[in-house]
Amino acid sequence: MTFGTFIAPDTTLHDVPDPAAMLGVPRVARFSTVASTMDEAHRLAEAGAPAGTVVLADEQTAGRGRTGRQWVSNARDGLWMTLLERPASPSGLDVLSLRLGIRLAPVLETFSDTAVQVKWPNDLYVNGSRKLCGILVEARWRDERIEWVAIGIGVNICAPEGVPHAGGLRPTTRRRDLLAAIVPEIRDAVQAGGPLAPSELATFAARDLGAGRRCSQPAVGVVRGITPDGALSVEGDAGVVDYRRGSLVFEGDTE
Repeated sequence: MTFGTFIAPDTTLHDVPDPAAMLGVPRVARFSTVASTMDEAHRLAEAGAPAGTVVLADEQTAGRGRTGRQWVSNARDGLWMTLLERPASPSGLDVLSLRLGIRLAPVLETFSDTAVQVKWPNDLYVNGSRKLCGILVEARWRDERIEWVAIGIGVNICAPEGVPHAGGLRPTTRRRDLLAAIVPEIRDAVQAGGPLAPSELATFAARDLGAGRRCSQPAVGVVRGITPDGALSVEGDAGVVDYRRGSLVFEGDTE
């Protein structure tokens, strides 16, 4: 496996002598080009990196999303990061991707000229059809005990060229500001644990990209929201059924 090379602070962090102190975390590992910040985070975790370690890259050559899908991460087009946590228990892990989306949507909206919506189970969109942010959660276990969780966040500042349906934030957004805004939300989401709270369900309902829309996956029917344990409720011929796995594909879309 080839690992990235550390670089001097980039243009959005050049005036921050200690980015770890700025973020309130024990360590920030910065790379110019890396295959995946997730892979680097897992490597650092295996070597004993503490909870709160943040991995940043200007560019990922093999950025990935759920089910191994490619996430285009061109140099300085966005914020490509992974945060490492070591929770005491796996409570809330099943809903963590959704919880992160619910919490990050209003934060990212402060950097956007349009509303940010949540798409089950782990994406944020702008303008109804343009993907802004992807969230990937990967846990590592030893026997039946959780060792660490790597939380990957990819946010487009500029929509990458040649990528259909990609969205972005205001082009003047600085990665430094974006990072400082979202890292505390990620850490709080991990600490929250448990099922989604009523307030989180209400926030999701207000930002639900799928509300009332017809879908072809994970089942044919009409989207009717989510449950506290993160399942997607779809109303079909047999009534409302809750789905905990798969992806949400709207009728007429390919993904």
